[in-house]
Amino acid sequence: MKRVLSIQDISCIGKCSLTVALPIISAMGIETSILPTSILSTHTMFNDFTFRDLTDDMEPIKKHWQKEGFSFDAIYTGYLGSEKQITLVKDYFKTFGNTCKYIIVDPAMADNGKLYSGFDKDFPLKMAKLCKYADVILPNISEAAFMTGMPYPGENASNECIKDLLLSLAKLGSKKIVITGVESADHKFGFMGYDSETKEFFEYYTPKVQMKSHGTGDVFASTFTGALMNDYNIQDSLKIAADFTKACINNTYNDPEAVNYAVNFESEIPYLLKLIRKV
Repeated sequence: MKRVLSIQDISCIGKCSLTVALPIISAMGIETSILPTSILSTHTMFNDFTFRDLTDDMEPIKKHWQKEGFSFDAIYTGYLGSEKQITLVKDYFKTFGNTCKYIIVDPAMADNGKLYSGFDKDFPLKMAKLCKYADVILPNISEAAFMTGMPYPGENASNECIKDLLLSLAKLGSKKIVITGVESADHKFGFMGYDSETKEFFEYYTPKVQMKSHGTGDVFASTFTGALMNDYNIQDSLKIAADFTKACINNTYNDPEAVNYAVNFESEIPYLLKLIRKV
């Protein structure tokens, strides 16, 4: 069985980060190992959440894994809470990356043109340096702008503007760059990417659902990682992730009892298994 290591935080309530990655990737038939970077009582949409920093545990965990001879087929990172954690994750890449087919970085740090609370203006520059070690990076429009130093173009940025961001991100060193949350000219929703090796752009869109929700980027990145581990190529894995994320949003939009802090990804797991032909 293939094994993925996911490095990000745990929110005890609020479906995001590891509470999304672990069930989705596991449901796709992949062993999912986790390295929690912090524990939050809820995700950051809520006020007065508790926060336990686990930075000091990251190095001892790495040394124990080295001693036991563990290896991983992919490493997937999400929210990292500090510059020190970024430095430690680089060391994880160097230590365990030689067995990995893919290193995937979701530079989760911003939305709607604003950095998440607790991050200063220098944090995106540190995250940008981490991205050079990745095979695939998955920023949203805000994160792409912060990492490149380009002006934030808004959530309805034109395709030409997205292409400029992609070309600028390519200079960071990643092989494949994918900007999520892109709206097409005909008001569909999806992603646009750039392959640094072939110099080609690619894109994919699904019908837009008129709602926004926390954690959809985590659903997308987790599904993408699981599809890669099921031997789909990068572009097909991205399409599977987009289709599943859209289904989760649509399910939540049509559910009168849905919570307002996350999408109903659990209800759509049977559809995900059909997408990857597991049922």
